[in-house]
Amino acid sequence: MPNHLSLANSPYLAQHADNPVDWFQWGEEALEKAHREDKPIFLSIGYAACHWCHVMAHESFEDEETAAIMNRYFVNIKVDREERPDLDSIYMKAVVSITGQGGWPLSVFLTPEGRPFYGGTYFPPVRRYNIPAFREVLLGVANSWKENRQQLLQAGDQLTQHLLSLTNFGNPDDVLKLDALDQATLTLAQSYDWKNGGWGKAPKFPQALAVEFLLRRAVRGDNLALEIAKHALGSMAKGGMYDVIGGGFARYSTDEEWLVPHFEKMLYDNALLASAYLHAFLITGDTTFRRVCDATLNFIIREMTDSQGGFFSSLDADSEGQEGKYYLWTFDEIQKIIGERSDIDFFATAYNIPDNGNLEGKIVLQRTLTDLELSERYHVGVQIIQERLDNLHARLLQARNRKVRPSTDDKVLVSWNALMMLVFSEAARYLGSENYFNMAMRNARFMLLDLHSEDRLLRSWRAGKAMHNAYLEDYAALILALLSLYQSDPNPHWFSNAKSLAEEMVEHYYDGRIGFYDTRDDHESLITRPRDLQDNATPSGNALAATALLQLAAFENRSDWRKMAEDALIVVNDGIVRYPTAYSQWLCAIDFALHPTFEIAILGDLDDPLTLSLTGALWSSYRPNLVAAISSYPPAPYAPALLTNRPLLNDRPTAYVCRSFVCHQPVNTPDDLLSQLIA
Repeated sequence: MPNHLSLANSPYLAQHADNPVDWFQWGEEALEKAHREDKPIFLSIGYAACHWCHVMAHESFEDEETAAIMNRYFVNIKVDREERPDLDSIYMKAVVSITGQGGWPLSVFLTPEGRPFYGGTYFPPVRRYNIPAFREVLLGVANSWKENRQQLLQAGDQLTQHLLSLTNFGNPDDVLKLDALDQATLTLAQSYDWKNGGWGKAPKFPQALAVEFLLRRAVRGDNLALEIAKHALGSMAKGGMYDVIGGGFARYSTDEEWLVPHFEKMLYDNALLASAYLHAFLITGDTTFRRVCDATLNFIIREMTDSQGGFFSSLDADSEGQEGKYYLWTFDEIQKIIGERSDIDFFATAYNIPDNGNLEGKIVLQRTLTDLELSERYHVGVQIIQERLDNLHARLLQARNRKVRPSTDDKVLVSWNALMMLVFSEAARYLGSENYFNMAMRNARFMLLDLHSEDRLLRSWRAGKAMHNAYLEDYAALILALLSLYQSDPNPHWFSNAKSLAEEMVEHYYDGRIGFYDTRDDHESLITRPRDLQDNATPSGNALAATALLQLAAFENRSDWRKMAEDALIVVNDGIVRYPTAYSQWLCAIDFALHPTFEIAILGDLDDPLTLSLTGALWSSYRPNLVAAISSYPPAPYAPALLTNRPLLNDRPTAYVCRSFVCHQPVNTPDDLLSQLIA
């Protein structure tokens, strides 16, 4: 008999609808039941692509005896962390405070008021890995609730007070420091893994935002930053965590060599990494980086796009009950699919393909030789090597498509979609791709129509239903994506929507005393109002908001918005130096704030070849500290203020360049425009 999750819109919650556990969604019904029956709450937080969430569900939540204990002693609530990042943030901090570590599945015990008093992550069905059995935990908590409740309540009060203190960040200094960027770069360099690429030990995460910061430094002539960024991207591009057959990236590598991934594919990882590879290509001209970017974006188009224009959240790690089965090969399979002996030998030379596999008898594909090294070995051009590999990859992809696919979490989340829309819009203008432009535009229209109603943005959409208040990260990411789309498609509609969203964001998320909160001012009352500053797998809402306000301030000459952004940046002055990988979006924002920004206005008939040549020159190279307002003449009333009082020079399409509060003479030619863009 289905439980209370049978009508849930989240695919993750729906996966648990037939559990014998009497699951509730988070809400008044469950909380009131806990009060009425005087029971503690067991809160389980996870997400659809989480392998260990599936394991715990199968071992414990599908088990009748375990479910009977849960139903007898607890009110059981299941939460999709992707729909409710506020709850995930609050209770993850609680578990980290209790145990020193966090992760998913997140398992937390609460009072009926929602105060956490005990928790952990994965609990096995029997005692192992130095972890108590889940039933032991359940019975122990139930007994303590009956016999030692006052002690549990006191622990809950103390932990709640600790969580409240985490949202109050004082300003350690009162100015932004340029040398903080130098120190953060040095910290990244000193901790870099030159053997394998990236930062940290296994499990190793891609750190796309740190690479983005280093690429910004590279634009300013920092050669060490460029070498680190190139090495990190090149190391991942070999394969393993990167899907060389179908494009796109898995969540992380379980080893230090980027070989064996945790096979789930998340939308946000692929957005952030595609962006980093795009920018690396624009800076270096290395076509390997472009090919990875293109393959990743084409994977999103092929496998993670809804017919209405939204982007799905994730692909599961598991298929047919096994993690990674969809992506793994045997040598016999590869030989049969490729066929020709010469092609098999060529493929085996390009990839490390041991007969007995490199993962429990199966093969994860990872390049041994680069295209250039293969070119030298086979005495043919790099392009011929690439075409030959592309042909073999296509054969393997066709064969893989006949396998049972991992399940798709097909809900659409605003902030993750916005990150993907942003890179599609950038790739459209830098690479001249009409297809990428159409993807960005369809996504923008979809989100503005289906996820924004009157003065309220919603977080999540699935099967025609939008729900949940948007969070700060949703507003800020969508603002940035629309500003990027406006610069690819100079329709003032995109800009005016970005500006309106910013006004809503400031009105409902900003507090003059403390800065931005993650939740709206009329959001449901929780034990604390979350305010995360650190970047995690995705950029923090506060860092994105600061970035968005800095860009809008440049478009609109809004000193109030710039001050809000700078006040937010000052708060993280100390953290960015010590923990740069935890504050990488902040580093990019501070870089934007402290280095002069090119403010460009281009006016003229948008179909005039001269206007097109001016905009083409603008996007001929990567300039991260640049905002461009492009318009027909005269501009629309709701166009950016940057276009105001800009007459045409010689009655021809005209470009205006301003920087550091100084404006150059207007120009009519691409060469003159480029001469003014020399840093």
